Amino acid sequence: MILVPAMGKSIVVVLLPIWLAAIVAAGPLHAQGGARAGGAGAALPAPAGQGRGQGSPASVRPPQTGTPQQYPAEQVEAGRTRFAAQCGFCHGRDAGGGESGPDLTRSPLVADDVRGDRIVPVLRLGRVDKGMPAFTLPDADLNAIVAFIHDQKTQAESAVGGRRSVDIADLQTGDATAGRRYFDAACARCHSPSTDLAGIATRLQGLPLLQRMLYPTPIAGRGADPSRIPQTVTVTPRSGPVVTGKLAYRDEFTITLIDASGWPRSWPTSQVTFSVNDPLQAHVEQLAKYTDADMHNVLAYLQTLR
Repeated sequence: MILVPAMGKSIVVVLLPIWLAAIVAAGPLHAQGGARAGGAGAALPAPAGQGRGQGSPASVRPPQTGTPQQYPAEQVEAGRTRFAAQCGFCHGRDAGGGESGPDLTRSPLVADDVRGDRIVPVLRLGRVDKGMPAFTLPDADLNAIVAFIHDQKTQAESAVGGRRSVDIADLQTGDATAGRRYFDAACARCHSPSTDLAGIATRLQGLPLLQRMLYPTPIAGRGADPSRIPQTVTVTPRSGPVVTGKLAYRDEFTITLIDASGWPRSWPTSQVTFSVNDPLQAHVEQLAKYTDADMHNVLAYLQTLR
């Protein structure tokens, strides 16, 4: 987690391993907006009279659903499980966006969808050129995913406020000199400003840089950084061969990897045994040692590495 100072206090932001809603990237469903959404991949206009923090997509209200829809609770819950297994590694467990997939609650395609008439074709055909595979799922599973996405969108539309992100200005409270002292004592054994971190501040700014510092979980899919050390996982099903690949997603219910062919594969954790090799465990252990000031001081120092 990170502590972001605001109005003299600290806001606790929990970072899931796949970091939800840090950046709303262009992706499969977002790019499929279609004529009813004002054109494929049409960007949301920035509101007039912007103040600080109002220029990001997070501060713009999601597009309103064209045809309000309701789904049975059991179908939504079934969709939640299936979405997490098939889609969560790119779009986040809550459909709010991940490292390589957009926030579907802000997708014009989803806003225009009527009981799957837009979403289901994208799921069936995929957008392989954009890193999204085609899914061969039963109709019941596809309809459940549609129900879950619409339920998440309804919640996003009814939420008070629209902020789902953090401005760079919110993080400018650290002391770079103090951050360098902390870095030399706690981080220099594995990292160097002249090698792996050279120019880091030109590639990452604000919250993405802080996320990379605190828990640099490897990126999967489009836009991956090959310099980052991947976590690997070995999955042993009850029947069938053992599968090894790069860890893409893990929680108490689901384990997902990217296999040697580049395709995602998921299993319920209750039905397999697995072991994870995490070269970045030191970052996890460091989270318990950081103070609020330490985090922002080290961030301030990293921002000088241009």
